[in-house]
Amino acid sequence: MIRPKITGTGSAVPQKVLTNFDLEKMVDTSDEWIVARTGIRERRIASEGEYTSTFAALAAQRALEAAGVAPEELDLIVVGTLTPDFPFPATACIVQQIIKAPNAFCFDLSAACSGFIYALATAEKYILSGKVKKALVIGAEVLSRIVDWTDRNTCLLFGDGSGAVVLEAVEGESGVLSTHMHSDGNYWEILYQKGAGSRNPATQKNLDDRLVYLSMQGNEVFKLAVRAMGEVAQEALSANGLTPDDVSLFIPHQANQRIIDSIGKRLGITGERVFVNLDHYGNTSAASIPIALDEAVRAGRLKEGDILLLDAFGGGLTWGAALVRW
Repeated sequence: MIRPKITGTGSAVPQKVLTNFDLEKMVDTSDEWIVARTGIRERRIASEGEYTSTFAALAAQRALEAAGVAPEELDLIVVGTLTPDFPFPATACIVQQIIKAPNAFCFDLSAACSGFIYALATAEKYILSGKVKKALVIGAEVLSRIVDWTDRNTCLLFGDGSGAVVLEAVEGESGVLSTHMHSDGNYWEILYQKGAGSRNPATQKNLDDRLVYLSMQGNEVFKLAVRAMGEVAQEALSANGLTPDDVSLFIPHQANQRIIDSIGKRLGITGERVFVNLDHYGNTSAASIPIALDEAVRAGRLKEGDILLLDAFGGGLTWGAALVRW
C-alpha cells in the first residue's frame, strides 16, 4: 500500500530571544503572571531583514537534507502561513526560488494555527491521487510583525519561526494514516487580523487605528480550542481503530500550557507522551507543530512503528488532526 510518509524534518527560528523579563519593560506584566497563565518563558523574534520565507527556506533545506531528497526532486511545495512575505506572490514560490526546486508547483494555504495540518492533509491527498511523489510541507510565521506590542493580552503569546517536513509516496505500513479537518466561520471574529485586507486596507487612518494588528478574545478561544481539539483527536483515533493508549507521542499546537494540559487530560494522554516546547517559542501558529516535531525527531522521541498524533486549532475557526505511524 502506498502511503505519504514523513521522511525528513527541519526547523528554523530567529536568533533573537525575547524573554518575559524583557516584556516586563514593555507592558504592564510580569514573568510570574505570564508563566502561570500561558507556560511561556521566552519567544524568538525576527530581526530586520528576516521574513517568513527566510525561516521557511532554512527549515525546508534542513528537512530535505534529513530526507536525502534533492530540491529538484520535489513535485509540490505548500506553505501554511498567516504572515506571508506579501499578499502575493505566494511565499511558497519565494521558497522555491531560494532552495532551487524548479519542478515543484507551489502555493500558500491560510488556516491560521491549523495551517500545517491543513497543508499536510493537502499534500497527503496529492500523493494519494498519484499526481505527486515528493512534497515539501512547511508551516512558517513571523507573527511579531502583526502583534500590537502595547497590548499585553496578546503580545506576550506569539513568536516567529518555521518547521518543515518532506512527504514521500512510500510503500508499506508507515506514514500518514489519516487527516481530519474542520471549520466554523461563525466564530471568525474571536481571532483575526482586522486590517491590511480588502475590508480594511492599509490606509493611514487604519494604520493610526492600529487595525493592522491581530485581535483575540482569549477566553472564548480557550474554551473552543479544548473542545474542538479533543473531539478531532478522538475522531482521528477512532477512524483508525485506535485509542489514546496507542499513542506514543502527542504533539498539540503550542498555544497555551493550560490548553495543552486540558486536552491531554481529556484524552488521557499525559506526561512524557506529550511533547511541549511552548516555554521556549511561544505560539508560532502554523509553525508550532512542525518545529516541535523536528525537535522530537532529533531528540530521538520517535521510533519505527510509533503512533504520532498531531492536533491543532486556529482562527477561522479551523481545527484538525493527523495520525501518523512512524
